[in-house]
This record gives sequence, C-alpha cells and structure tokens, in this order.
Amino acid sequence: MNLSNTSITLSLIMVSGIDQLHFVSGVVGESCMNVTYTHQSICALKGSTVDISCFYTHPSWHNVTEVSWFSKWESGVTTDLSLNPEYADRVEYHRQTEKDSTLRITDLRESDSTEYKFRFTTDEARWGYSFPGTTLSVTGFQVEVTPKWRSESKTLSCITTCTLSNPNPIYIWYKNGQHRDESTSPQYKYSVSNDYGDSYSCAVKGHEDLHSPAVCFQGQSCNRVTYTKRRICVLKGSTVDISCTYVSYYSTTSSFWFRSDKSTPEDLTTDPGYAGRVEYPGTYRGPSSLRITDLREEDSAEYRFTFKTDNFEWGHSFPGTTLSVTGLQVKVTPAAEGQKTLTCITTCTLTDNPTYIWYKNGQCLDEPTSQQYSSNTLVVLGHSVDSYSCAVEHHEDLHSPAVCKYELKNYST
Repeated sequence: MNLSNTSITLSLIMVSGIDQLHFVSGVVGESCMNVTYTHQSICALKGSTVDISCFYTHPSWHNVTEVSWFSKWESGVTTDLSLNPEYADRVEYHRQTEKDSTLRITDLRESDSTEYKFRFTTDEARWGYSFPGTTLSVTGFQVEVTPKWRSESKTLSCITTCTLSNPNPIYIWYKNGQHRDESTSPQYKYSVSNDYGDSYSCAVKGHEDLHSPAVCFQGQSCNRVTYTKRRICVLKGSTVDISCTYVSYYSTTSSFWFRSDKSTPEDLTTDPGYAGRVEYPGTYRGPSSLRITDLREEDSAEYRFTFKTDNFEWGHSFPGTTLSVTGLQVKVTPAAEGQKTLTCITTCTLTDNPTYIWYKNGQCLDEPTSQQYSSNTLVVLGHSVDSYSCAVEHHEDLHSPAVCKYELKNYST
C-alpha cells in the first residue's frame, strides 16, 4: 500500500468501557462518508430534554439531499422520528454547521429508551444503518431506605436504573415537601425521629421538577402530595381542573391552592385577580381539585397545593402543575401551486389531543369526526374569496379569528 496516496480516519467509540476503533480509508484529497456520534450511551431523566449529536462527512462533490434520525430499522426500512406519532411535538433537529446534526427529544418517557441512529443521503450515495448509534436510557428517581428494620439511623439512597450522564450531579433532599439539604453523594444519613409521618424525596440540581416520589421514613403511611398532571395547556376563555391527591399523617385543619410565583403562599380563593373564577370542587380528604373558569392568558403559572395540621404544614419546595393558557390562530403557508395550507396554531400543545373543527364563511365544513377536517391543518385554494376559522371540539365558542381573502392571497412566511 502506498501510504502517500491514502489517509486513515479513526473513529473512537466506547463500548462497555473498552475503546474500539473503526477504520475508514479513502484517497487523499477526498472526504469519505462517515458518521461519528458524540456519545455511545446517554442516561437521562424521565421528563427532561436530551440532545443526541453526531458529526458526518461526505465527498466534497456530493450534495446532501436528506438527513434524518431514526430508532427502528427493519430490512433496511427506517422511519424518520420527526414523522413518528410516538414522538409528536417532542422531536427537533438542530445543526450548527453543515457537518453536524443534533436530535433533541423533550418530555422524555421510559419508552424512549432505545438506540438512535443518524442517516443522510446525497445525490450519489446513502449512509447505511449497520453501525451502532447512541443508546439512550431514560430513568426516574427512587428513594431507597436502609435498613428496613428499626434502627437509630437510616440511610436514604437516591437511585436510578442507569448512571446519569450529568457529570458530578448535586443531589437535593426534601422532607415533607420542603428543601432540606444538598449533597454530592446519592446517599444521605438521617437519625430516626419520633415523627412517623415524615416523607422524603430526592432530585438533582437543575432538575428539581423531576424529583422522586415521596417515601415514608417509617411505616407505610406518611405525608405526601402527588399531582395528577405536571403540565396542562388549555384554551383562553375555557375552564380547567387542576388536581392532586394528598395524604396527611395527622388530621388536616386546612388546605388550599396557590401560585408559586407569589412571595408567600396565598389562597387563590382570596386573590382579587381570581374573584368569582376559582372554586375547590374536590372532597376534603383524598383528591383535591382547583377549578378556574373564564381562563385568561395571565392565569398561565405554576399552581401548588398545601395542607396544614395542628403541628405541621406541607412544604412549598415541590413543583406543582404548570398551566399554560393559549388562544387559537390560523397560520397560512404556501402549499402546491395555487393552494395554501391553513394551520390552527397555539402557543402550547393542547392537552388531551383535541379534535379540530374548520369553518368556511362561518359554516362548519364537516362533522368533527371526519378524517378530512379533524386535524389542525387544511389545504385551500390560495385565490379563494372565502374566510376560514378553526376551533376545538367542545369549545366551538372559542374559535380563532377568521383568515380572509387578503390574507390568503398575500400571506407569506
């Protein structure tokens, strides 16, 4: 082999802690096709956001025609993650240069744990799918209490199913919903107290909203609050129910909901900004609900629940449910020649996968169950003199402003 006419590209990959080299050879002056992943494996928290990145090369005379990320491949057939319903509204592709790509997945779920690969196509060739990509493991926190038997002191361990990729995490410990301590170790020792109603939870700094479920320090019954949903997106003018379940070791004397952006917790039923729009329809014990009617954009906030006993008050450190209030707007973009695509857009993704309804000149186009009109997009003639509007099923009175003839003919993105 004449080494003066060849070059060797070394791609270093970590596999099970052992360095392995993939050799890709090519002629000097040429850039062969190759993909190198930034990480061979990533461990991320459930509910968080992860970036999976790679760098790729190709001959300088090739033009890239398509790039995509995928997680499943059968007989050479791959599905672009951006088109996969399981990742709807949770996947984005980013790039900083012409030779890198980043897959961003938000609101991670345990079902997202799999191997992800990058693929690109040029006008001359396509990168294959046989090389390993990046394996993602999604985990949550759990608190383990040892020893199980009665002891003067116990050790609390904040455990995950994989080792977090976050370097040198700082663990945060909560007692009865209140920030108690921080440590670089996932283990913490506590002396046994006489209060058997205490509960403990853990998180890592920077992801305090992803704390573990509360566990009882002694026995099986202890103080805790669990929110039904962490995020809710609803329409301006509608009504929302925000709920949680709570357990009090002692008899409860009072309970209320408050906004987390207040300097001190304030019962929403006494807040002038919510006068006549707030009620607590839940039972005194068990599930507790906050109902807000005639929603306004300024109601967008995080809402938390607290309760009191004669000698105890649930802490205010835990995150609650974040409410986002949005209106509807029709966005117009060019489609095929002589056509426009209408999209019913919101500032957040509406909760519970709503069915959309389209109106033409104030008249419903079809039944809301129709496949043609149940999505948030609609294709119309660009030169139409008609006006269009959209709404969500069961909230027909909250439709968007109409898009008229002028906008259809002249709107551009």
